[in-house]
Amino acid sequence: MQIEHEIAQDLENRERRIELLVKRLPARMQTAVHWLRRPQARWVRMPAGAFFILGGCLAILPVFGVWMLPLGFLLLSDDVPPLQRLTNKALAWVEAKRPHWMGLPHL
Repeated sequence: MQIEHEIAQDLENRERRIELLVKRLPARMQTAVHWLRRPQARWVRMPAGAFFILGGCLAILPVFGVWMLPLGFLLLSDDVPPLQRLTNKALAWVEAKRPHWMGLPHL
């Protein structure tokens, strides 16, 4: 029972943190990310996540940027459990150490 509660709490924290980050995106990008995160969009989410990671690696080119890496990992983590654990830890770190990145006040 306790383990189920902890899992549910982790999922709630993850979704809350992701939503805080998504709110920092431009409106059109927010809509796209919300659409990609729907369970039915898995067939698009996986290639999009891979594209964003590749684009992040090509950050030296004018159209691409390093901002694409975390978004790609975040999209892939919805379907790849090891990445989900990694992104959960990264989101918790960002919230604790860099709350302003999520639009939260400095502590």
